Amino acid sequence: MAWITKNSAGAHIERQSEPYLNDEMKQELTPVVDRYPRRQAASLPLLHAMQEKVGWLPPQAIEEIADFLEVPASEVMDTASFYEEFWLKPKGKYVIWLCQSISCEIMGEPSLTDRVAEFLDIQVGETTPDGKFTLMKVECLGYCGDAPCGLINEDIQQKITPDNFIEVLKNLD
Repeated sequence: MAWITKNSAGAHIERQSEPYLNDEMKQELTPVVDRYPRRQAASLPLLHAMQEKVGWLPPQAIEEIADFLEVPASEVMDTASFYEEFWLKPKGKYVIWLCQSISCEIMGEPSLTDRVAEFLDIQVGETTPDGKFTLMKVECLGYCGDAPCGLINEDIQQKITPDNFIEVLKNLD
């Protein structure tokens, strides 16, 4: 397997003047950190808390979490980039998850995905330029009897056809 490398050492991190991990948030998170035998072990709850607050994990926020935990930023980034539920770039107002399980695939998921990607003019894993939609695939949502299925944020969509799903997307504000 080949590793994909990039020159992250020279990467520019955009910064906002106010910290993401402000004093109030540190005060709230200190009892969480104190429950663990090592500060690094609190990485997951802190990443979840930050993503809940900001909507994604900006590089500055990852550095601030690392400083708070007294660990290298690379270790926090390793954790954040390992788990799929963490967003390392902004996501859309509506995150569309299309199930790609075998049931959904048999019932037309590939053509559904192609049609939605074409309608939004993005590929899976991308966000529309206006920040409204992010298109993702997920392995299984557990609604195999109503395949193909998907989610729009937390709302399940069942027995999707390209036409009815595009109509749902058109009606979102």
